[in-house]
Amino acid sequence: MPYVVAADLPHVSAGRRFRELLKRPGILRLPGAHNGMAALQAKAAGFDGLYLSGAAMTASMGLPDLGIITVEEVAFFIRQIVRASGLPLLVDADTGYGEALNVMHAVRVFEDAGAGALHLEDQLLPKKCGHLNDKRLADAHDMAAKVAAAAKARRDMVIIARTDAAALEGLEGAVARAKLYMEAGADAIFPEALNTEEMFRVFAERLPGVPLLANMTEFGKTPFFTAAEFEAMGYAMVIWPVSSLRVANKAQANLYAAIARDGGAHGVVDQMQTRAELYATIGLHDYEALDASIVETLIPQGMPRR
Repeated sequence: MPYVVAADLPHVSAGRRFRELLKRPGILRLPGAHNGMAALQAKAAGFDGLYLSGAAMTASMGLPDLGIITVEEVAFFIRQIVRASGLPLLVDADTGYGEALNVMHAVRVFEDAGAGALHLEDQLLPKKCGHLNDKRLADAHDMAAKVAAAAKARRDMVIIARTDAAALEGLEGAVARAKLYMEAGADAIFPEALNTEEMFRVFAERLPGVPLLANMTEFGKTPFFTAAEFEAMGYAMVIWPVSSLRVANKAQANLYAAIARDGGAHGVVDQMQTRAELYATIGLHDYEALDASIVETLIPQGMPRR
């Protein structure tokens, strides 16, 4: 049944539900979902939580991932993913959209939109994908102030501090920043763009007891590791941030090429989600049944004419 009737909606905040997921045995797997349909498909595959990537959001809007979208634009994506799936969602909050007060505003907006967690990064604007070169780091104490502001503003939201320092300050610099961010109020740490198994292991060893997030993006600096391998290295969470968008974009490009070549989409019908599959995924018949039940039960039949 779709999340339309109040009784079907979660009665515990997304932040508390995200914390409960973190307490479960095993690593928390958070595939990226770039819209409501992707969220429904991830949920159908059995995932208990999701991730919303800034890179996927901006790319889906036809924009580069340079920190140029607004809090309200991100909130639109949060609302559709949470409304569609009902799952706890971790959101990429880039650099916090400004300084401490802007971070507090973003936390409030994201939490009101239904997000269960967010991560902030210690880059300067214009920020870049963590797996690109020429990133610029914020002062560690300025970043710690943003983390403290986020912790002060949230109700239940999980605050994850991301550091891009490994590429510029080495592993020791990244560890030192992570410790400072934890002291400022972060619940977990996201070390970005580590490029060897040894780096992942050493980082985890230097921060015992701290929940850590691993990023398993494609075409980046991190080699391919499975969720089980990250867990063995000491990580509590793993994201696949842009995978769903990459697959969808490739399929769309093939579709448009086929239409341009063949004068129609008839040659790629076997690659499409069928009408029946689409309706089943979005719960069309559940909505129709709900609508019919409301009409039947709430509108009296056979009222006398006036």
